[in-house]
Order: sequence, then structure tokens, then C-alpha cells
Amino acid sequence: MPDYEAYEALFETRAERRRRTRPNGKSKHKAPDLAVEAAERLDETGYGFQPTYKSASNDHFEHQWIVEALSGFYYDKLIDDVLRAVKGGKEASVYCCAAHPSTGVEFVAAKIYRPRMFRSLKNDALYREGRSILDDTGKTIKARDKRVQRAVENMTRFGSELRIGSWIGHEFETLRLLHDAGADVPRPYGQANSAIMMEYLGDGELAAPTLNHVALEQDEAQALFERVMRNVELMLFQHRVHADLSAYNILYWDGAIKLIDFPQAVDPRINPHAESLLARDVERVCQYFSRFRIKLDARRIARDLWSRYMHGDL
Repeated sequence: MPDYEAYEALFETRAERRRRTRPNGKSKHKAPDLAVEAAERLDETGYGFQPTYKSASNDHFEHQWIVEALSGFYYDKLIDDVLRAVKGGKEASVYCCAAHPSTGVEFVAAKIYRPRMFRSLKNDALYREGRSILDDTGKTIKARDKRVQRAVENMTRFGSELRIGSWIGHEFETLRLLHDAGADVPRPYGQANSAIMMEYLGDGELAAPTLNHVALEQDEAQALFERVMRNVELMLFQHRVHADLSAYNILYWDGAIKLIDFPQAVDPRINPHAESLLARDVERVCQYFSRFRIKLDARRIARDLWSRYMHGDL
């Protein structure tokens, strides 16, 4: 069982520690040893890893955020450097990293979740319904740990951090499951803290664009639509519904696609909203491909997929 006392101490921010410190440097109350040790571990982890990437605004906070999120991958010899930002978002940012030679690839992508992602994430309960809570190793936190359950339900700072960690853990496990099953998803390399390391699609100059930024010929559009739907079908066979699928989270590169962004993926065996989420995924995909004069019936496609899944025909 993980040491949640240590984790909670780790989540105490430096700013909060400073607010409790007197001008002469002495704390009003003696800080718990765990908090001191956790802070020292953070400082030690970041030491030595100084990526060359600098944001346009030279944001010191972003630099520290990257160092703390990715230093473990650096010391585990998955990456050598952070080269540039690929995508920024309310929940997460993606960076192109120089891969360590041991990986056998030139680049990998680092997806780092923002510390306060749940401020912008709406209706996350819809996707969490039926999910277990995962720790930072991907293992389920047992329901008998009442303290952890209570922290999550009451949305304490510690509980929020656990929710974020569990959210990231579920995305990594979904990527691993689908990649192993042969789906067109990025290969996952590892998960640590608030980040996931995965396959990079693109080259040294340009990252793969999403489908909504790609001009397709009708013949290629037809083939890609069929490919996307085969992936949706394969995901169902693996008991997953993407739950946020659209042209905005399908990457395209040299005629190939990769489906991305799986934190909201649900298990249709336990999530009562899975059928409607599947229908929404299919509708959004059909809306995009219909612009290429492909005649599509999203409702029928979703209904047939769900019927086949429920009868075990996939």
C-alpha cells in the first residue's frame, strides 16, 4: 500500500510553506518531517535535468513544471532533452522530446497535465462513474482506505491530486491496452507524476496535425473514415469508448492516423452513459467526413456497433 501520508506532504506547495515561515526563516510551527523530506526529494529530482526548451515568454513556472514532471523520464533514460512545445491546452500541454538512444526512436512526446486541470474539465463525474481510483503506479486504491475515499469525495487538495493522478493513470492504461490490441494509438512509454511519455508522430520540424487541419481527397477520406471506425470497433472489443472522439484528436501523418487523448475513455460494462457517448463519438466523426461528400448515417452506425457489442459479435 503506498504511503499516502508522504504523498499528502508532497502535495503541500512551496508557497504554503513560505506563508507559514517567519521573516527570520524560522517556522511558527515545526514542519512535519515528511513535508521537509518531500520538498528535498523534489529539489533533488530536478537537479541536473535542465531542458533547452524555453517558452516564448521565458516562463520560469513552466520551466519548473516541466523539470518536475519529466525529470524521472530523464533519469530513467527515456529522454535526453525537451525540444519544443507541440500543443497547449486547458488540461494539458504536449512537448516534443529528444529520445534517449536506448528507445530506438529519435523523438517522443511528453503530455503534461496542468496542476489545476479540473478547474476547466466539465462534468468529469460522467466519465468517472464506475471507475476505481488508481495510485501513481496504476494500482487500484482499495475501497477500505476510507481516508482516501473521503478526501476524493470532499474535493480536498489531497483528494484533487488523487483524482488527477487517477485520471492520468486511466489514460495510460487505456493507451497500453489499445496499443497492445493493435489499435492506431501512440505507443505508451511510461507514466510518472503528472505526465505520460508516448510515441511522437511527426518529424524534427513539424508535429503531426490533427485531422481538422488536413485537406483530404475524397478517396483518401473514405479510406480514413473506414480506418477510424475500425478503431472505434476495436476499442469496443477491448471494452472502451473514447467518449471525446472527433477530428480534433485524430493525428494525421503520411497517410496514417493515430487516435489520441483518452483520459475520458469509459468502460461500457460499468459506465451507464457509454452508449450515448459512443453515439456522440460516431456523430462527430461522421460530421467531419461528410464534408467530403461521403454519405453517412451516424445513428445507424452507432446503433449497429452497440448492438453487435452487446450481443458479443465484435
